[in-house]
Amino acid sequence: MSSTESKKRKLIFLWTYTDWGGAQLYMLTIMRLAAQLWDVVVVLPMATKKDVLAFYEPYDLPIEFLNHHFDAKVETSVAGKVRRQFQRIRSEITAYRHLRKFDLRESILHIEIAPWQSWVLLCLLCFRGGNVFTTLNNFPPDAPKWRKLVWKTRLQILSRLPRFHIFASNRYVKDSLREWLTPQYWDSVPIAYSPIDSSQIAESRESNVDLASIRRKFDLVEEDFVILAVGQFVDRKGRWVFLEAAKKVLEQAPNSRFVWLMPSPLTEEDRVKVESYLLFDRFVPVISQDVGKDRVSIFNFFRIADAFALPSYIEGLPIALLEAMALGVPSISTNVYAIPEAIMPDKTGILIEPGDSTALAEAILRIKSDARLRERLSRDGSQFAIENFDGRIMASTYLEAYRKCFDS
Repeated sequence: MSSTESKKRKLIFLWTYTDWGGAQLYMLTIMRLAAQLWDVVVVLPMATKKDVLAFYEPYDLPIEFLNHHFDAKVETSVAGKVRRQFQRIRSEITAYRHLRKFDLRESILHIEIAPWQSWVLLCLLCFRGGNVFTTLNNFPPDAPKWRKLVWKTRLQILSRLPRFHIFASNRYVKDSLREWLTPQYWDSVPIAYSPIDSSQIAESRESNVDLASIRRKFDLVEEDFVILAVGQFVDRKGRWVFLEAAKKVLEQAPNSRFVWLMPSPLTEEDRVKVESYLLFDRFVPVISQDVGKDRVSIFNFFRIADAFALPSYIEGLPIALLEAMALGVPSISTNVYAIPEAIMPDKTGILIEPGDSTALAEAILRIKSDARLRERLSRDGSQFAIENFDGRIMASTYLEAYRKCFDS
């Protein structure tokens, strides 16, 4: 065996943006299991927040930093769009320069990036001999026909590169890509579902943590019926639908409390708008860093909830939803994209249409008033999530694909 074959090859995970969400959580399970066989390196922007970096600490992985990053927020003005594109290009140049120090022919690069936008970077990395992987959690957004044609052309080019690999994180994404890729390439795209860490879920559920004390820490009392949402406090997550539904629920169930666990504090603009709903202490924004620095602490916080609600407009298959289901929290979400792959109506959860605050309020009140429904959704939702979205199964799919890149 040669020295190259006997030592661990590098497995590089790279992000060019700072927003923390499901994509990063998706990869943590792979990193943990891959570290046994690969020399894992994580490359993140220098501007990554400390609470995000804390999630990597238990894995003891080397982290390298990029000087520039891409702000993924949506811009509406022409100037904002130009500035956003400049940021993206600069961040990709920075990433390419950073990666030049690695022998990409003897490495795997898993880069979280939109291939229809960043196709030049991906082509360059493949031409350098890199084995490049990316995971698509959502289908390309709506756009004019001419732009979609451009994106399709780019993906067709990428799908002809033998060292470029796409994974779909749900069935909806793969089916949506059928017309965007060459037929042979589309057939080869694996589905690796958004994962949950079943071992950490079990650790939380089996722990003797004092849930009442967690409630008290955040000014929630035992009599409160707590409805939890988790994720970035942004429009696509249905934040205003959540608050509008809260107003309607409180008219009939004033002991309800609506909690949103978010990665960063409300902006001043958001705080003013939240106050306009006149929910006062019935709406409780909670910062994830205040809950804990490890996933089990986050899961323990999930368990204080009597119901979980995520009224998203745009979503892949949200990990927070799967985690809530696995933890036995009766869950409500919207009939969009891949969410119906997890929620079977009135069996593993409740599905509503996006933007319908009345339907969300009615679903919450159903769960609150019907103990049998709560018990069924808790039991069947948990069983379905654990049996179908175990992160170890997903990680093994990736690790096998990485390994095959070096088969002679």
